[in-house]
Amino acid sequence: MTTFDLRSLRLRSGDQAHERVEIELRSLVLAGQEYEPRPNPAPAELAVTRASSGTVLELAFAVSLHGPCFRCLADAELPLSLRLREYQATKPQSEDDRSEYVDDDRVDLSAWARDAVALALPDQILCRPDCAGLCPVCGKDLNAEPHEHEDERLDPRWAALEALREPEQPAR
Repeated sequence: MTTFDLRSLRLRSGDQAHERVEIELRSLVLAGQEYEPRPNPAPAELAVTRASSGTVLELAFAVSLHGPCFRCLADAELPLSLRLREYQATKPQSEDDRSEYVDDDRVDLSAWARDAVALALPDQILCRPDCAGLCPVCGKDLNAEPHEHEDERLDPRWAALEALREPEQPAR
């Protein structure tokens, strides 16, 4: 877990500091699959601005998640470039005035970065945007071997519905 002690900066109101930090990130588990962040630890830029009413924290970093494609299970890489901002009031009066990542003037950079990565994820992590996935009949990769199955067998439980789709012959 990577944390940063804000007291070490000794900022006064109106001052700003920039620090290079390396953030340790844990793997994400999505749909039972593990996605490893790289590089790990991730190099980041932390900017801290002290205002009269509190502290503004800004974090910028780039990371790629590596793991299986949601459709075909091949290796996939999702590059992410993130710019984050949090505010911590000197005397918080509501939940909006405090950051959940700041506790006793220590910023939990690992938790902040992990949550931001999770929020930046698309619906599906794919090896490529037009991934065809796996064949539902035989399980082969449709990207490498596109095909169709001619002798498709209908489930007998659907026979009654299939009969409704067939047009009736007009009476003569």
